[in-house]
Amino acid sequence: MTSPALGGARTRDFAASPRQPRQKGALRVLPAGNGEPGARASLLRGSGSAPLGSDGFIYGPRAYVNRFIDSFRIASTCGGWEQNGLLKSRPSEGVFVGGGILERLDAGEVVIGDGGFVIALEKRGYVKAGPWTPEAAVEHPEAVRQLHREFLRAGSNVLQTFTFYASEDKLENRGNYVAAKISGQKVNEAACDIAKEVAKEGDALVAGGVSQTPSYLSGKSEAEVKTIFRKQLDVFKKKDVDFLIAEYFEHVEEAAWAAETLKESGKPVAVTMCIGPEGDMHGVLPGECAVRLVKAGASIVGVNCHFDPETSLRTVKLMKEGLQAAKLKAHLMSQPLAFHTPDCGKQGFIDLPEFPFALEPRILSRWDVHKYAREAYNLGIRFIGGCCGFEPYHIRAIAEELAPERGFLPQASEKHGSWGNGLSMHTKPWIRARARKEYWENLLPASGRPYCPSLSKPDGWGVTKGDAELMQQKEATSEDQLKELFKKQTFKSSTTP
Repeated sequence: MTSPALGGARTRDFAASPRQPRQKGALRVLPAGNGEPGARASLLRGSGSAPLGSDGFIYGPRAYVNRFIDSFRIASTCGGWEQNGLLKSRPSEGVFVGGGILERLDAGEVVIGDGGFVIALEKRGYVKAGPWTPEAAVEHPEAVRQLHREFLRAGSNVLQTFTFYASEDKLENRGNYVAAKISGQKVNEAACDIAKEVAKEGDALVAGGVSQTPSYLSGKSEAEVKTIFRKQLDVFKKKDVDFLIAEYFEHVEEAAWAAETLKESGKPVAVTMCIGPEGDMHGVLPGECAVRLVKAGASIVGVNCHFDPETSLRTVKLMKEGLQAAKLKAHLMSQPLAFHTPDCGKQGFIDLPEFPFALEPRILSRWDVHKYAREAYNLGIRFIGGCCGFEPYHIRAIAEELAPERGFLPQASEKHGSWGNGLSMHTKPWIRARARKEYWENLLPASGRPYCPSLSKPDGWGVTKGDAELMQQKEATSEDQLKELFKKQTFKSSTTP
């Protein structure tokens, strides 16, 4: 068959071998260039009892197949190779490298992150909008487990623990009951257990995650903020996660404190900031942010949340240029929103009037995500995922777009025709006519909302660390405090340019 995703290249369907079930770790050596598949198969067999079938595939899970990768690379220098029907000419870029996150990235493997949890689980009725805290890991573990499982099936090979905003100070902020009734330790432990359980079902690493804290926004000291991070880090060390991610930081100062704290574990550290091309909330530009993060101990740097893919990739490009100018090396990471946000201000989508309950008209299509994945890859980013709004089908789109580089499709693609080719089975002829890449790649989707603007006017209050309104409190927000905010909102909305 010909595959539109591969520019019309001849491919096999992703069917199982007639002799045995298709496995995620199935590699196939095919003739190309001056190579002879028989000679390469002999090299593979010479490395040990390789699970090489008569059909030319090596069968087995990643850990089993990895034993033969080095010999496979030697063999593949004779020509190209094919894995599950996807032609790839440079296996040294790192499909099936195995090992930890840095081993995979150092070898050029494309690592696919997961998507957004708090917004997805809020829509499903398991997270409360406002605090956005992850007590569902204790109260509704089956919901968290299922979302992890769907991301894994869609192609994620990094599962982040559902510990966003799981710091002790956040769990007791503004009347939140979680710290007192459940405890931060139990939330973090439960989140680790769930992620590790699901990761074993596939080939995924588990990343323990921390995020910005109310303590920092309230002007607490470096020592106090680092103590907050260490409480979560103690759980991650106890549960032995594979690596650590500090995500969703508006201020590079706090992000660097997080990196320094997490680095104490001896595990690899990734840091992503929720900033755009203008830099952090104190005006530190992306390039300088990246430099400071690497010097603080981060091996992977990038952005997540707050901005759409286009804006996020511009920001990562600036980070890359900053690292190059400073002669520093780090892997790049991108996990943007699944919402179009060309009109948002410096603080991103949380300034948009539609946040958080009316963002649906801005959602990315799966085809938008194909474009994002390709542009991220071309920029040199090898850790590619998503944040708020990214559902499993978005992650599947990343995996499908980068299948030629990775060499395989995710399990979820079994029910998804490449670029809509499953529509060829539709009863209606005009729907069958849409079973092609050209149609979906060039479509300009309508919103169906004739009286709505295409862009919004962000609130842009300009509040950041050091402002009295960002001082946090354990007590619930009072009616008087809310009334003052309502007055300010009316004034700001009428005067914001």
